[in-house]
Amino acid sequence: MKKINSLLDKYGESHTNSTNKLIHWICVPAIFFSIVGLVSVIPFPWQINMFNTVELSWAFIALILVLLYYISLSLSLSIGMILFSILCLFICSRINLSGSALLIYIGIFMVSWVFQFIGHNIEGKKPSFIQDIQFLLIGPAWLMHFILKKLNISV
Repeated sequence: MKKINSLLDKYGESHTNSTNKLIHWICVPAIFFSIVGLVSVIPFPWQINMFNTVELSWAFIALILVLLYYISLSLSLSIGMILFSILCLFICSRINLSGSALLIYIGIFMVSWVFQFIGHNIEGKKPSFIQDIQFLLIGPAWLMHFILKKLNISV
């Protein structure tokens, strides 16, 4: 069995309750997005606009590292995560033009985590990342693998 399948199966063990799954479908992408946003507001030493849409930032560099991890697990999964990451960067670049970007990202992050813990309370199981920190990155991949499955693309 491929490592990614093992990780997805292990992650899925603590995500079987339909309410918890629904919460995860909303909150995991929101948390991923908010982290991209939080990292994107850290001042970057050079202003380089890429493709007239996204500026080079610490978030862009962090996502390159995260995406390398996903590529090591699954090419098809990483392509889906690349597309979602580009969307996050694009939306963050627009939000960052407002004066309240930091508050927006902190709010999304905090509310999403509260709901995540509510979901796991309903599930009756601890979040997977408590056992292994890499599951913080497997959560978004777990959701992406369902999208790919609907498109008949194997991970």
